[in-house]
Amino acid sequence: MRITKSRVARAITAAVAVGLIATGCSSERDSDNKSDGAKDTFVFAGAGDPGSLDPALASDGETFRVTRQAFEALLEHESGGTKLVGGLAETWSSNDKGTVWTFNLRKGVKFHDGEAFNAAAVCANYDHWFNWTGTYQSSAVSYYWQTVMGGFAKNEDKETPEANYKSCTAKDENTAVIEVKKPSANLPGGFSLNALAIHSPKALAEYKKQDASAKGDAITYPKYSQEAGTVAGTGPYKITKWNKGNKEVTLQRFDGYWGEKAKIKNLVFRTIDTEEGRRQALQAGDIDGYDLVAPADVKTLEDQGYVVPTRGVFNLFYVGMSQNANKALKKKEVRQAIAQAIDKENLVKTQLPEGGKVADQFMPDTIAGYSKNVTKYPFDTAKAKDLLKKAGEEKLQIEFCYPTEVTRPYMPAPQDLFELMKADLEKAGITVKPKAMKWAPDYLDATEAGSCALHMLGWTGDFNDGYNFIGTWFAEYDKQWGFKDKKVFDAVNAGSKLGKADERTAAYEKANEAIMDYLPGVPISSSPPAIAFAKNVNPPNVSPLTQEVFAEASFK
Repeated sequence: MRITKSRVARAITAAVAVGLIATGCSSERDSDNKSDGAKDTFVFAGAGDPGSLDPALASDGETFRVTRQAFEALLEHESGGTKLVGGLAETWSSNDKGTVWTFNLRKGVKFHDGEAFNAAAVCANYDHWFNWTGTYQSSAVSYYWQTVMGGFAKNEDKETPEANYKSCTAKDENTAVIEVKKPSANLPGGFSLNALAIHSPKALAEYKKQDASAKGDAITYPKYSQEAGTVAGTGPYKITKWNKGNKEVTLQRFDGYWGEKAKIKNLVFRTIDTEEGRRQALQAGDIDGYDLVAPADVKTLEDQGYVVPTRGVFNLFYVGMSQNANKALKKKEVRQAIAQAIDKENLVKTQLPEGGKVADQFMPDTIAGYSKNVTKYPFDTAKAKDLLKKAGEEKLQIEFCYPTEVTRPYMPAPQDLFELMKADLEKAGITVKPKAMKWAPDYLDATEAGSCALHMLGWTGDFNDGYNFIGTWFAEYDKQWGFKDKKVFDAVNAGSKLGKADERTAAYEKANEAIMDYLPGVPISSSPPAIAFAKNVNPPNVSPLTQEVFAEASFK
């Protein structure tokens, strides 16, 4: 969630702009009761619109929240946790090198369109992605495929990474074998990504008839991914409608599901883009739950009898620095001055939910690979002033971009966070030039291009491996940061080449130390985002990965 995320958020840039939903609008909610009065529709509000009904084309959390209910991957995470468990594969194993992965598949599984799930279907999916051409090879469209498996059968852009995927073989009807060229820290975790969930081969045949297209940075997604009717997975719900006018996606229980059936017949995801709007909709009874509860609202809702569970900490919020946008940032003294000018403790105490933690490196302390030996940059305004003087930048002026119309798990109130950091920087003698930008596509495009000298972003982990954090940002040159440091890049990539988890953990610790010695940006915090449900709801297990399975939810 994984967006949320500088590079991971690329696919959002073509999403429909988010608008505030009036609680009284016509929606699926108007007819959500059975004739006997029992409720059979659950309405959940997210902060943004999904970008696609095909998770393979997505990289943002709002899309995956929807598609995760309808599509399943070979592996999944235990309900409410981060441990890998069987998904469409009951068991799995690899050779000693981590290059050959064998999946023993579940039997008797059907897709929503009636097609049978088997090893041939698994290979049809992986080969489909591997053979993508044209706009599908854009990192904005196929981010996760490229992150996990590299490039394609025939790369069309020299910047596309070399393919690590080698082949998929249906050894027999219920055994699929996937081979990669080199061991990767992204495996086996990558096999759990919803972006690599398995689709019906019949649906894949329809997908191939439609192309994505691009004009500049704007992506036009294929029609099948923008309306219900073609996509078909194996999940407990099937997607039946996407009403973009009402900002709602409707799903219906799949009675042919192989596992425990969903407890509620209909599931509706609605977009309400403000914390206040979502809270008011819950209190008015217009929705049954919502995500990203404002920290200040948690106690109020609990006192009123609402169910407000808090997820575990599995994210990171940071201030990024683009050395291409402001040359002063090439000086380490300037980067250190900015780091020491920001009162992170105050940000955590005043802006984040209970359980938030000050970050001292680019992964939370819940991830294997977190190091206790990184260089620290404690809050010290006087020290920051001295560092600027030493760098010859006593009159530093710097642009600081921040997003509007968005709430993220790691960033509950962007403008409030920005204002506090702006005040901190100005106390150190830095002239801050604010630049407010709409989250998608403006802000994401600008930060990805490296045109914002300072900016606020974050990441929610996809799976429990340190490379999923530090490898996202610092494995190679990235315009967002604009620096080239072989020591950092080599340290980050060292762990990704190791097959054993304990060896990778030790390598990640060294990588974190190298990153924080260089100081490309300022890790600010990690926080446990809250999620709220109505008084009459038995909620699903909440996930630190934000991977809630709504088939678990029920009404009391």
